[in-house]
Amino acid sequence: MLKMVTFFQGFPGQQSVPGTLNFTGSPQKPRSTSEAESETSMSEASSEDLMPSPEAPDGEEESAKKKEKKSKGLANMFSVFTKGKKKKKDQLRLSDQEVQPKSRPELDDPLPTVEELKETLERGRLEVAWQVLALERQLEAAAAAGGTSNEELVWRQSKVEALYVLLCDQVLRVLRRPLEAAPERLSQALAVVSQEELEDRRASGGPLAAALEATRPRRWLQRWRDVVAEVAAERLDAQPAMAPEGRSEAESRFLHMGRTMKEDLEVVVERLKPLFPDEFNVVRTYAESYHYHFASHLCALAQFELCERDTYLLLLWVQNLYPNDILNSPKLAQELQGVGLGSLLPPKQIRLLEAMFLSNEVTSVKLLMARALELESQRWAQDVAPQSLDGHCHSELAIDILQIISQGQTKAENITSDVGTQIKQLLLVELAALLRSYQCTFDEFLEKSKLLRNYRANIMANINNCLFFRTSVEQRWQIPHDSLNRLLEPLKDLKARGFDTLLQSLFSDLKPLFKKFTQTRWAKPVETLEEIIATVRGSLPEFSELQDCFREELMEAVHLHLVKEYIIRLSKRRLVLKTAEQQQQLARHILANADAIQGFCTENGSTATWLHRALPMIAEIIRLQDSSAIKIEVATYATWYPDFSKGHLNAILAIKGNLPSSDVRSIRNILDINTGVQEPPRPLFSLIKVT
Repeated sequence: MLKMVTFFQGFPGQQSVPGTLNFTGSPQKPRSTSEAESETSMSEASSEDLMPSPEAPDGEEESAKKKEKKSKGLANMFSVFTKGKKKKKDQLRLSDQEVQPKSRPELDDPLPTVEELKETLERGRLEVAWQVLALERQLEAAAAAGGTSNEELVWRQSKVEALYVLLCDQVLRVLRRPLEAAPERLSQALAVVSQEELEDRRASGGPLAAALEATRPRRWLQRWRDVVAEVAAERLDAQPAMAPEGRSEAESRFLHMGRTMKEDLEVVVERLKPLFPDEFNVVRTYAESYHYHFASHLCALAQFELCERDTYLLLLWVQNLYPNDILNSPKLAQELQGVGLGSLLPPKQIRLLEAMFLSNEVTSVKLLMARALELESQRWAQDVAPQSLDGHCHSELAIDILQIISQGQTKAENITSDVGTQIKQLLLVELAALLRSYQCTFDEFLEKSKLLRNYRANIMANINNCLFFRTSVEQRWQIPHDSLNRLLEPLKDLKARGFDTLLQSLFSDLKPLFKKFTQTRWAKPVETLEEIIATVRGSLPEFSELQDCFREELMEAVHLHLVKEYIIRLSKRRLVLKTAEQQQQLARHILANADAIQGFCTENGSTATWLHRALPMIAEIIRLQDSSAIKIEVATYATWYPDFSKGHLNAILAIKGNLPSSDVRSIRNILDINTGVQEPPRPLFSLIKVT
């Protein structure tokens, strides 16, 4: 599997500080809709509302002070926002009741004025959050007690809401960049959010005075989630460094987003999770925000007409790198196990992209293979000598073709194993077509380039190619033997044509030597065969640049040719021996020649053991005089060589001049009996024409 780390290593411009969330450096986006609505929920709640009211009567101020004194007990529960509070274990949980704080002497003092609270909040002092809440409680108490005019209640509520706007801004500013804040300040901000959630639930259960406008639930926890979503968008949308040469803009974008998400979530797990109360679900919140923005970007990208490379990279990230190297990375797998982020793209979109990838990749493989074959054939036509590798003629064509196919297969498997299975069959079809084209191109070369100096060397290089093709296909794809043979059938024909061409001049040189058998009426068979073998031996070094297995096959072809030509000379009907002694003498010569042919060919690599009986059994037929014995020998011979016909038998029996015609007919009829033997895979007598 292709690992994301290979993409990240050596990628210029991707600078990040391990273990920190770099939330700075990006322009802030507009606040979320819920935040904007809450800030304008009361038309009076603005900075102007924090100024002293010229219309507030002294009597009302005195009344307010009395109510503030009555509310001293409310202040005690807000010391959680002050300095010195414990961390993780003492943090508020949204599911808990209000935490009973330690008593503080200063809580007995009167509450500050609105203007004083405003100044304190503008300096970022979050410990006064409880005093803002105390003002809200006083306002609710005054409204419930009656005796205060509606105008004054509305005026006082606008002041409180303006303070909440300032407080919310300060809290979210801290939580936007949590690792930049001091631990105590971060704890205060988290505690404010927790207390506000408790207040939201408290307020939802009771009636509100008619003069007051409903300002709860404030949903500060959701506002924090909105901030996290903004941070995720800023981080992922940050402009990556200029793409290195050879890397597309989309690829650089994928790398940037994937790397940023992985590193940021690891920081969340390692550094933020221990600081945030469990109720915040900080890992889930960040993971969902990053996932949503990553997915939105990819969905938008998938709507465009993508180039082949970007289609592959998109699938690679969606199906492999994102789920395996990010979500299931060692530091994140356990934390994200229950989050259920899902895929970056919907299944239907993935199927469409996979179909597009398969079509693109198969077309690309087809074009690349055709181009490789074209370049190779140009080298043949230009009489370029093949390379020499370990003393053998070598061509890079098979390596190029199999590498092209393997790269296509690997790319598909990098997406998913299922895509790899789908492309396998498509690539095998294209490989079969390429091999047929290869055979035709090679045949054309054999016909048109006979006068080139490197003609024979290039033939041997192409024959050697067949070995690499077969072994590579067998290793790369586990396919049935019959299917493999059908696939490689063009290579079998190519090799046979190559052998025929290489051996053509040798066989031409041997033809007049074989004629000496009949020209001398088999008077000097030993000397004639020695001359034949010497000629063959002299030509063998020329074939040393073939692979060992192909030298053996070529020697089998020579072995077959020697046996075939020998039988042809015996079947010429020019030799008629009328006595048993003459026939026995010829049989002895044939046996001696058969041993010499077999010994020479075996010594030089031929494994054609199926030819060993061809000449000795003919010698036995010639030697025997009893017709019944001849019939048995002929029947046995036909089982070894089913293509041995009556015409071939007639030519051999013609040598026996003392055999009555009635016996000849009787012996011939033996071949009418069906022995049940199937046609052999390697013909002998079907290559011999008799008259």
